[in-house]
Amino acid sequence: MSRDDATHAAQAGVPAVPPDPAHARELALSLYADRTLDTGEPLTAHADGLARIVQTVRADPDLAAAAYLFAVDTVMRDADRWLRSHFGASVARLVADLRQLRQLSETVRARSGRPESATRDRAAAAAQEEALRRMVLAMANDLRVVLLRLASRLQTLRYLAAVRHPRAEEFARETRALYAPLANRLGIWQLKWEMEDLALRFLEPETYQRIARALEEKRGQREQRVQDAETALRDLLAAHGIAGEVTGRPKHIASIAAKMRTKNLPFERVFDQRALRVLVDRVEQCYEVLTLAHQRWRQIESEYDDYIARPKPNGYQSLHTVVEDDDGRPLEIQIRTHAMHERAELGIAAHWQYKEGGKGRGGEAARAEQETVAWLRRLLDWREEVERDGGAPGADEGPDGAPAAARVYALTPQGRVVDLPAGATPVDFAYAIHTELGHRCRGARVDGALVPLHTALRTGQTVKILAAHAGGPSRDWLNPELGFTVSPRSRAKVRQWFHAQEHEQSVAAGREIVQRELQRLGKTAVNQEDLAHRLGFAAAEDLYVAATKDEFNLRSIEHALDGGSAEAAPEEPVFPARAPSAPEAPGRGAILVVGVDSLLTGLARCCRPIPPDPIIGFVTRGRGVSVHRADCPNARTLQARHPERVIEVAWEAHARGEERAFPAEVVVFANDRQGLLRDISEVFSREKLNVVGVNTATRRGQAHMRFTVEVPGSAALRRCMAQLAEVKGVLIARRA
Repeated sequence: MSRDDATHAAQAGVPAVPPDPAHARELALSLYADRTLDTGEPLTAHADGLARIVQTVRADPDLAAAAYLFAVDTVMRDADRWLRSHFGASVARLVADLRQLRQLSETVRARSGRPESATRDRAAAAAQEEALRRMVLAMANDLRVVLLRLASRLQTLRYLAAVRHPRAEEFARETRALYAPLANRLGIWQLKWEMEDLALRFLEPETYQRIARALEEKRGQREQRVQDAETALRDLLAAHGIAGEVTGRPKHIASIAAKMRTKNLPFERVFDQRALRVLVDRVEQCYEVLTLAHQRWRQIESEYDDYIARPKPNGYQSLHTVVEDDDGRPLEIQIRTHAMHERAELGIAAHWQYKEGGKGRGGEAARAEQETVAWLRRLLDWREEVERDGGAPGADEGPDGAPAAARVYALTPQGRVVDLPAGATPVDFAYAIHTELGHRCRGARVDGALVPLHTALRTGQTVKILAAHAGGPSRDWLNPELGFTVSPRSRAKVRQWFHAQEHEQSVAAGREIVQRELQRLGKTAVNQEDLAHRLGFAAAEDLYVAATKDEFNLRSIEHALDGGSAEAAPEEPVFPARAPSAPEAPGRGAILVVGVDSLLTGLARCCRPIPPDPIIGFVTRGRGVSVHRADCPNARTLQARHPERVIEVAWEAHARGEERAFPAEVVVFANDRQGLLRDISEVFSREKLNVVGVNTATRRGQAHMRFTVEVPGSAALRRCMAQLAEVKGVLIARRA
């Protein structure tokens, strides 16, 4: 069938035929003609090689058909509809997902060669490689497409080796960083070892050739010794009635090179030069063979591993031991069941359709199937190892019952993978790259198209942030209803920015207050850092903030400069306001001085304590006891300098009720708007709090308000501030 015939048939509505690899190959060859990949490999050759590799791993008609049709989208329009009509939805989905992974690989490979990518440190590079592996799995709706991608890469490496392609090193680096570890994670050693060997051949040709020559030089002698050991072990099993297969194990150059490097061994001390593999039917037979081998040859105890009792994280199971043969040379023996061997060679590719099998089975087969199912489920959710979304049970599940993706992996224009929570937006993306970029984010291009900043990103998309030269975030980014940010990290960064702005404004306003007071005193040359220390503050910045919040008496500055101290500043006694309906009898107050009756007390204006704040008293000169909150900076200074004048005080029992009102300072910062003061006043009215003082100012569109309100206690004040924070435009509502 020609390309025009195939297209005409699809348009004519010809019924789809069952997936048939032979039919797929026939159509693919007619469509591909003389087209090539960017490596120069003909599409037809790549399709044939890809299909052969896939079929050695798993006999699956859908996989084989998808292997032949992997590049249909490059030669015809509306390839997805054509594939669905001819081969069904499963094959069409496999080809579409494979196309996504191929495009991802091309994008990352093209950008990884840029100068900036070479400057990344090793830890950052390792993190990126892991993120890429997670991204590949996140993009795969059907895990079989990962097998297709691995097989495609192996076919590419074979072609590059055959033609000695100049770009071989580039592909080898990507294979070593991404695809070989992914094959290992999936447990498909059949592909892993060959990819690693070819990558080593391209990246470390001298090491590869040296080991290859060493293996070749002694191959005849080594093969004879392996044959002798095979015969001896086979006879031993037969003598004890154990049915088992004994074969020589293939030698992998990359594995030998890795052991020589990590264990600092010479070639002669690498044990898997000479190795046997024994396959038996049952687990107990594995240990019987191990015992017989140790009886026949001397065991090297340091080289024993039991991966049956303790499987590797990817499900690999086998017994590994090293013995000395009759000539005293090391011989490695691997012992496993046939089922373990299938999983070791093919990984979970042997169990893709795990829901269809295993019913009614028992014993080892059932346990192995359950382990495989558990491993596959973990793999499907592998990208959740670090962080999971806390959704309701059953929510966001895929059609097979496995948890759906809760992470998004997007790319920067430089090819860096950014790991984000599901539903993340360009704003989250910007903050994940750098805090400053997040603050200055003003727009975004996703796959080249301008999108709103609240757009939910998808795995595999490339995001370019459009940033202003200066500026900060928008308050709207904290509104969950607007959907600008999903990541808790992004929200925290936005809040930190606004808190920093408020702090800077407080420092600037406080510096102006202190300087104005120093000008009044004619002491403008005073070192303000020293002044802050004399007043009990750690730094001048703390003094400025306290001045803005009225947390100390400005007259303390004059006394500190005159050689006195803060406690010498006259305290203006402020007595608690009485409720109009229940005037207080003379001589009774809200404060009880422990051990002393009828002592004059007053609430300090700097901190305005209210029940049930922890409080301390300070005996002033001629004005009784000044009562401060225990955490008041002035109180701490007084306590440090004159501990003998500190006295224990407490709230009287009746003062904790609601029959008494106490003055408290409430500070509100808000975006100024019409009706703001009215809405804030309504809150005080609803809470039945009497406002006895108001001071407001507006700077650069922000309203700074200070209210003096009478409250029965701190619980009522907290409730009021919580409601103030809900008023539209209010940024911060706090007690002064």
